[in-house]
Amino acid sequence: MVYRRYFEAAVSRLKDERRYRVFAHLERDVESFPLARWIRDDGSIENVTVWCSNDYLGMGQHPEVIDAMVQTASKAGAGAGGTRNISGTSHAIVELERELADLHGKEAALVFTSGWISNLAAISTIADLLPNCVILSDASNHNSMIEGVKRSRAERKIFRHNDLAHLEELLVEAGDRPKLVVFESLYSMNGNIAPVAEIAALAERYGAMTYVDEVHAVGMYGPRGAGICEREGVMSRIDVIEGTLAKGFGALGGYVAGDAAVIDAIRSYAPAFIFSTALPPPVAAAACAAVRLLKRRPDLRTAHQRATHVTKHALAAAGLPVLENGSHIVPVMVRDAELCKAASDLLLTRHNIYIQPINYPTVAKGSERLRITPTPRHTHEHIAYLIEALVDVWQTLGIPFVEPPAGLHVDEKGDERCTYPEIKLAAQ
Repeated sequence: MVYRRYFEAAVSRLKDERRYRVFAHLERDVESFPLARWIRDDGSIENVTVWCSNDYLGMGQHPEVIDAMVQTASKAGAGAGGTRNISGTSHAIVELERELADLHGKEAALVFTSGWISNLAAISTIADLLPNCVILSDASNHNSMIEGVKRSRAERKIFRHNDLAHLEELLVEAGDRPKLVVFESLYSMNGNIAPVAEIAALAERYGAMTYVDEVHAVGMYGPRGAGICEREGVMSRIDVIEGTLAKGFGALGGYVAGDAAVIDAIRSYAPAFIFSTALPPPVAAAACAAVRLLKRRPDLRTAHQRATHVTKHALAAAGLPVLENGSHIVPVMVRDAELCKAASDLLLTRHNIYIQPINYPTVAKGSERLRITPTPRHTHEHIAYLIEALVDVWQTLGIPFVEPPAGLHVDEKGDERCTYPEIKLAAQ
């Protein structure tokens, strides 16, 4: 039997549905981030500006982070040597877990090779260790959380996204059974923020355990960068906090932090932890340096929020359809898979701007978008050029504009749509 045709047919279906994903060949540049080198198929190279990186604060290029990685690699080598059960735990991971526990005000933390794995392992293990547990999961939870819920043997129920009344209804139905509420603090595609204090209060009222994914918030919010729960003053009321080292902290890996008994149980029972090679010491050291740095640098978070605010304002003033939210995620809605891909391609080939299209299944069909993520290193000149490029792409492809919000000036010719004086100057 020739099996190849089945795989070719599967890929063809994706292409027919305009869901086939093409990766841009990019090489980031430490000295000029957010610029990167785009290596074309013919071998030619051009500089492009990256507007969709999850390295939100540029920690992957920070000298202290790089130095920690280089110094540790020179002393401990490139790899971990195996699982922690076989090869032991590197000193770099021990230090990293201490820093993470301290960051979240918890007794202990446990590091995994990715945030996806930490959710899969921790949610399924916690639920399986609670007898007759029911998991209450937000409808918009990330794929890694969904897979963690599915992997467990526990009963699961889905509550409508950020719907406190529906969550309470399910908590009441669950009665005296052990209950685990799993949700995100910041949802990465829409950029909206969960009512973390209200969810914590409901969990306390009905005796439920709470598990929050702070992947897109750690490093980014709170006085020391511990996330939305820190900012809202509810970290102590959340049982398990999960995060990543690959976004705000600019490295690689995931983790959970919580009560020492819970973390020890996950360490002892989760197959995804037990049988996975440990995070390499240089990576752990780099992540640890980033965590320490961001604990003491709220100014970096302030600069990032300022860049986000200016970008959102400029996009809205240009009549571009920005999905409103209270976070640093900037979704520009296209609502058509083919147009979304075309817009991304045109931005790259005509304007040397890289923004990856977001299509189904990452988002629902009909809600396709360009997901923009400003960083503190995106200048006013970068923002002005982005707006100019997007307006050109929207006009070229016939994507609808929207009316700018009241109070934002658009002149008769539509040439100057932004009311920020620094952006106007940059565009001149």
